[in-house]
Amino acid sequence: MTRLLFWIALIILVVMAVRSKLRAAVAARGFDPHAGQGGTPAGGATRAQPRVEESERMTNCAHCGIYFPASEAVHEGGQDYCSQAHARLPASSRPD
Repeated sequence: MTRLLFWIALIILVVMAVRSKLRAAVAARGFDPHAGQGGTPAGGATRAQPRVEESERMTNCAHCGIYFPASEAVHEGGQDYCSQAHARLPASSRPD
């Protein structure tokens, strides 16, 4: 019984030590781990939000149907294609 209590106490001490080290590491980076998701800098000041790039419009290939960024489209005959090879295919091989 004494061995069991010894091992339980040892495990509790190890867990407490690890948690203490993790808290110290987070505090050293300047973030408050209890300030919600993502944390805020110590002292309550808010950080500038990182700039989120706007998403690009997507289009699909008139031949294979795959979606890709519109800036990469090959325009041929009023249609958008994913590559020059699909734009050059004969009309009979294109699925409707």
